[in-house]
Amino acid sequence: MDPRYIQLAQQLIRYSTALKKGEKILLDLVDTPEDMAVALVREVRLRKGVPFLRLGSNRLSREMLMGATDDQYQATSKHLLSEMKDMDAYIAIRGSHNITETSDVPAKKMGTAMKYLRKVLDHRVKKTKWCVLRWPHPAMAQQAGMSTEAFENFYFDACLLDYKSYLPSMNALKRFMEKANEVHILGNGTDLRFSIKDMSAIACGGQNNIPDGEVFTAPIKDSVEGVIYYNAPTIYRGISFDGIRLTFEKGKIIKAEADGGMTRELNEILDSDLGARYIGEFAIGFHPIVREPMRDILFDEKIAGSCHFTPGQAYEEADNGNRSTVHWDMVNIQRKDYGGGEIYFDGKLFRKDGQFLAKSLEKLNG
Repeated sequence: MDPRYIQLAQQLIRYSTALKKGEKILLDLVDTPEDMAVALVREVRLRKGVPFLRLGSNRLSREMLMGATDDQYQATSKHLLSEMKDMDAYIAIRGSHNITETSDVPAKKMGTAMKYLRKVLDHRVKKTKWCVLRWPHPAMAQQAGMSTEAFENFYFDACLLDYKSYLPSMNALKRFMEKANEVHILGNGTDLRFSIKDMSAIACGGQNNIPDGEVFTAPIKDSVEGVIYYNAPTIYRGISFDGIRLTFEKGKIIKAEADGGMTRELNEILDSDLGARYIGEFAIGFHPIVREPMRDILFDEKIAGSCHFTPGQAYEEADNGNRSTVHWDMVNIQRKDYGGGEIYFDGKLFRKDGQFLAKSLEKLNG
């Protein structure tokens, strides 16, 4: 067994979920090697926890989604929710042999499934200790433009970062954000203003995602005005998008465009429900190793010198009241090599070209 599997299992069980004696944990593995499952089960037992295992496949998930019905997914949600309610912790490792596996699932079928499965997701997020991550298949290496070996090395370096050492600086950023009222983001194609007054900010240091490295909050729902251009490519529901531009009035996305003739598909997703045209999250990313987009949001939202501004569902920890089946993290990179950009808090320059100005945040500059 690759010793990095054991290291990753230790990080997930001992640090991310901090599993305790007698606690039950669901290990939800999709297209992930059996050796990784074995490493996780053994580590759970070493901690005297109780492991439960579910193995899945993206290809099989697609087949189920292609014929999704209300009765089917209502029953599926009922059973999965019952299982989740019996768990203290949850780890999902989601591999993919083909990142566009679900790209041809009709939007209505996908919407039917998401409508019912949202209850399971909400319970897991609110009521369990959880962590979600990817698995480095060759398809991910191809996305990143890297060899399989080089990408695996990058993946484990990013996932096994000493997150605890970054927590003091993350908490300092959290305090800055919680003191701020108005945010102004400027950059190539971006001029956006919104309020985060009295909103909580959450420091993410490897507990819920691996890799990690962001602090998130949410804008006051109706405060967003202006335009933002996302210079990082993105993929959502198996569909790839480039060059997304969103225009806001009174918090609502009134115009949405994408390069490559994908504007119709973009608007179909944003029309999923009323909340999909409002923002549920604003976050600042700073992982020192993750520097280039690769159409995988668990990596891309942590890119050094980035921020993301997310249409759809708000998190309970920083809740602006927006509700949606959509939660789509779209990323804007502000480093000089991506054209630069600035973030102002209450009229004062806070970050320039991806670099924080405050001394207490220097460690987050990578």
